Amino acid sequence: MRLAVDIMGGDNAPEAIFRGAMEAARQHPAWEYLLVGTHAALDERKELPENVNLVFCNSVMGMDEDVRALMKKRDSSIWMATELVKKGEADAVVSAGSTAAQMASATLLLGRIAGVDRPAIGTVVPTLEGPSFLLDVGANVDCSEQQLVQFARMGEVYSRLVQGVERPRLALLVNGTEPHKGNNASRAAYAELQESGLNFIGNMEGRDILKGGYDVMVCDGMNGNVAVKTVEGTMSVLLKLIKQELTASPKRALGAALVKDGFVKIKERFDYEEYGGAPLLGVKGVSVVCHGSSGVRAIHQALNLAASCFDSQLVETLARELGGTELKD
Repeated sequence: MRLAVDIMGGDNAPEAIFRGAMEAARQHPAWEYLLVGTHAALDERKELPENVNLVFCNSVMGMDEDVRALMKKRDSSIWMATELVKKGEADAVVSAGSTAAQMASATLLLGRIAGVDRPAIGTVVPTLEGPSFLLDVGANVDCSEQQLVQFARMGEVYSRLVQGVERPRLALLVNGTEPHKGNNASRAAYAELQESGLNFIGNMEGRDILKGGYDVMVCDGMNGNVAVKTVEGTMSVLLKLIKQELTASPKRALGAALVKDGFVKIKERFDYEEYGGAPLLGVKGVSVVCHGSSGVRAIHQALNLAASCFDSQLVETLARELGGTELKD
């Protein structure tokens, strides 16, 4: 297993990204880690494990930089890290940098799988039943019905291979459970999914996201991104409020001490760092997109996720099931 890591990407780069990679390297000494970064970020790193190698770049794509600048920055960390996958020198790439730059690098260098109009970003969503999968969460603001159906097929394969769900339940995220709800694309996708042979269970609303009852939920990238960030923000505020109220007096603090372990478990279940990153589905290679604010643990988990995607032959299976062909360069 060879994993390329964009050390320069993310709000906490390069230190948190480097430390996350080091944790992963110690956990899996048989895997090789290729850390892509500038000389300034990597030159002073001492006593690296034997399974860690450095790849030097000359530029970095800014988090808010126009993605069109990528074509002039082919010596940037995200381009060079993705290029390692293209050349067969790495099996997967992980980055917490600009999502647009990572998508563009993956699409241009790795190419799209036959049968996929647009790649989609999928992410794990914690529910009362356990982890589920939501896509798209930011790659495509406007989607056609055909693209929504493609997302559903990609999500079904991911849930089956990586999450181990035998027959994933698929749902559309819209503004009502009735078949006629949603926009034109989602209504048309509803009809097509009914005839798809997939385990389509119908429409679900935003209030169902954390309840569960589904394994894969599909929507366009704008609604998915808003949904995921709303869940993250709500849980963050809720946990802070609970902490404030439970420590507002000595009496409450004493009671809080008795249930502390339970609250820690709840926090872990809704902490995005526990799930690492989000796979970019639909390109001919494994590319894992991490939250811009990812810390050490998130990067560690993202690298484990990238390895799982590669080991499960996710990309090869997507190529067969969506394009009807074996994966080719």
